[in-house]
Amino acid sequence: MALTLLDVAHWSTWAVCAVMKLPQLAAVLAAGSAQGLSVSSLLLELAGFLVFLRYQVYYGYPLQTYLEYPIIIAQDVLLLLCILYFHGKTRRALFFAVIFWGAWYMLTLQKWIIDLAMNLCTFISASSKLVQLQCLWQTKDSGQVSALTWSMSAYTCATRIFTTAVTTNDLAVLIRFITMLILNLWVTATILHYRKTKKT
Repeated sequence: MALTLLDVAHWSTWAVCAVMKLPQLAAVLAAGSAQGLSVSSLLLELAGFLVFLRYQVYYGYPLQTYLEYPIIIAQDVLLLLCILYFHGKTRRALFFAVIFWGAWYMLTLQKWIIDLAMNLCTFISASSKLVQLQCLWQTKDSGQVSALTWSMSAYTCATRIFTTAVTTNDLAVLIRFITMLILNLWVTATILHYRKTKKT
């Protein structure tokens, strides 16, 4: 049975997401530092991912359209724990876990809550990218921020624009992926710019 373009997009997205945060984790662990990484950015990203995953599950969208999100969330949690550890703030992990766990259940108490959250999800996810950009602009140093991780994020957004258009055609989801694609490319370019500046 021949693979369709849609199948290739799904499979490549899952494959990339399975290792997406690993270059970032490796860079942090190898350096023993989380310099250049923003805790606020990562928390906003996690919030956006959780809302998006909950929205997809709530509306019963096909599993293949969001299968990567549990994988990305698990990697983000590991990355957050590393950053908190290197910043000497590991006690905050339990607080964040309680907040996210409570939000997961509150999101689907009423249909209007999950719909509103999804509309805010794009703003929340965009904010996470803008916070990371601000951190880079302020320090003028990409530190341990992985350009590979951010470029893989851009790739998965591009594939998800295609798969969403072909499967659910949900406008809110399409707007989110288009916005995230633009911002992921912007962060990647900024990281590469400061890396090049540092070398010269």
